[in-house]
Amino acid sequence: MFAYQPEVPSPCIQVCTMDAATGLCQGCQRTLDEIARWGALSSAEKRVVLDRVAERRAAAAID
Repeated sequence: MFAYQPEVPSPCIQVCTMDAATGLCQGCQRTLDEIARWGALSSAEKRVVLDRVAERRAAAAID
């Protein structure tokens, strides 16, 4: 039996501009690779990406 796992929402906020200095989207803080692969990632892999995004946002707030 499979446990229901809700879909992991994309962090995309429709501000799709890549920052040349960081290589991150200015809206969602993902790399191009993370953005391109999002649809093929498992829920667990998406949560890993979301953890990275949270770390990036926290680091940006400190700088």
